[in-house]
Amino acid sequence: MDGISVGEPIPKCGMRSSTMAEVFLEDVRVPKDHLIGNEGEGVLTMMRNLEIERLVLAAMSVGIAERCVDTMVEWSNQRKAFGQPINRYGQIQRYIGEGYAKYMAARALVYSVARNVGFENQNRIGSDAAKLFATPVGKEVADAAMQVLGGMGYCKESDVERLWRDAKLLEIGGGTLEAHHKNITKDLTRLLSDINN
Repeated sequence: MDGISVGEPIPKCGMRSSTMAEVFLEDVRVPKDHLIGNEGEGVLTMMRNLEIERLVLAAMSVGIAERCVDTMVEWSNQRKAFGQPINRYGQIQRYIGEGYAKYMAARALVYSVARNVGFENQNRIGSDAAKLFATPVGKEVADAAMQVLGGMGYCKESDVERLWRDAKLLEIGGGTLEAHHKNITKDLTRLLSDINN
């Protein structure tokens, strides 16, 4: 389409399979048959899509946490130190136990919210809460997995190294954690006001 150009790909820390580049718009004219939704309602459409994007990012983080827990359990059962599997040591057990508990809590919240989000059913407070809670969980559990795997977890051949890098973007994409704090506070304040009036 005339007036649209894309800059060079920008290298990223993680999520490398998804390219990122600047998009330049200059005197772009969109034909009516190319409009998505109604003219002048683009922000509303985008905001509705953000709810779903936030839920998807939260679910991705749950997946990262699950994979990291599985990796910790498998690695710690095979890797030996002082003649026994490292899963016999308290600190390793702590990483696995807390990682699993965080994963399950995040999964429960994401699944609960997913039942009540859709194009016809708004649930910004739910999708914000799911992303606010779940995305740090993916990063924390990936960090724990890196600790359990030690130097091997930091190597490029390890899935954990990639998952650890990818987890960070989930806290940023679809709105920062700070934006979710703001949205949740605003929505809860409005709900309380509605109840009291």
